[in-house]
Formats: sequence, C-alpha cells, structure tokens
Amino acid sequence: MNEYTIGQVVFSKSGRDKGRPFIIVKVEHPYLYLVDGDLRKLEKPKKKKMMHVQKTHDVIEDIKTKLEEGIGLKDADIRKALRSYYPSSPKAINEEA
Repeated sequence: MNEYTIGQVVFSKSGRDKGRPFIIVKVEHPYLYLVDGDLRKLEKPKKKKMMHVQKTHDVIEDIKTKLEEGIGLKDADIRKALRSYYPSSPKAINEEA
C-alpha cells in the first residue's frame, strides 16, 4: 500500500517550508525526497517524513516519466510545473499593472 508516488505534488505541513508545494522525486518509506526547483534543487532534495506532508491527487506525468527514465530533468521544469500551486501575491499583480 504505497500512497505516494514519484511526480506527485505535496505540500509541506511543518517546518520552515510550511505551505510550500513540492514534487516527490524518491519514496523511501517512511521518508519522501522532495524538490521545488528553487530552495530544494534536484541535486539536493529535502528528506521529509510522510506524516509531515499534505498529499494531493496531482501527479505531473511529464516529470514522473523523466524521473523514471532518467531523462534530463531540470530545476526549471520543476519550477514551471509547480507555478500554478503558488498563490499569486499582490506584489506580482501590482507589477503587471
């Protein structure tokens, strides 16, 4: 019964990164290895216990395929995939006007 999968989007429930979205790059029960392409890059994923993340049902298939096949995945791909999970900040809205 593995409830987590590579390429799945999760949110941190605790720690300094609370509320941040991450993508799972490795599952090693009871730990998950998470990246966001910004603070946590592919070469140094965050090791976090499963109980400290909020699971979503979203799996980014493109990222999952690249991870499983070892195809050149970049931090920019991770950031782009997670962009829609960040709430838009008022500052960004003001800059666009």
